[in-house]
Amino acid sequence: MKRKLPLETWDRKPHFDFFRAFDEPYHGVCVRVDCTQLYQFAKQKGASVFLCYLHCSLAAAQEIQPFKYRIEGDGVVIYDQIDAGSTVARANGTFGYGYFPYLPQLDDFLISANREVERVRASSDLERSEATNLIRYSALPWLDFTSLSHARMFSRPDSCPRISFGKITETAGQKSMPVSIHVHHALVDGRDVGNYIESFQDLLNHR
Repeated sequence: MKRKLPLETWDRKPHFDFFRAFDEPYHGVCVRVDCTQLYQFAKQKGASVFLCYLHCSLAAAQEIQPFKYRIEGDGVVIYDQIDAGSTVARANGTFGYGYFPYLPQLDDFLISANREVERVRASSDLERSEATNLIRYSALPWLDFTSLSHARMFSRPDSCPRISFGKITETAGQKSMPVSIHVHHALVDGRDVGNYIESFQDLLNHR
């Protein structure tokens, strides 16, 4: 479900009009998050570390309203729920795209997400969901990156956030990983990204 955002009374309408005209309206940051608790929780549970922190990331998106905004036509809509579209690695070294609906309970999410992972791994296509109420995710577990850019098709309108996760490393018993977050500046400001990261880290800390 979605509803229209009343543009004429939106206090960010000047910013929306300004940044929407940019050839490259996305801005991004790379940060490190502490995933010590989440990693231990996933290992004890026998669950995928990736799917566990993906669920935390999605849960944070439900809390930060600008991450639920999408541009449709000349206006903006607010989705009730944000799901995930993510790369899934295959045994032959390629990858496919999976669609992972958000479910509030982690166990329910893991059952659904594991089924989708198996479906994508058993296929050979590069089909990607056309839904717009999602965040486009990718995982680069081989790279402890400090910056990241994305391939983009500028002729195709898009306002979905893009979040990428890097390699988990350990220092003095603390595990951390880099996270890249790119968002459409007509919809999301730096403060919103900061609020998102704070919420994400809190969820990682309390698994």
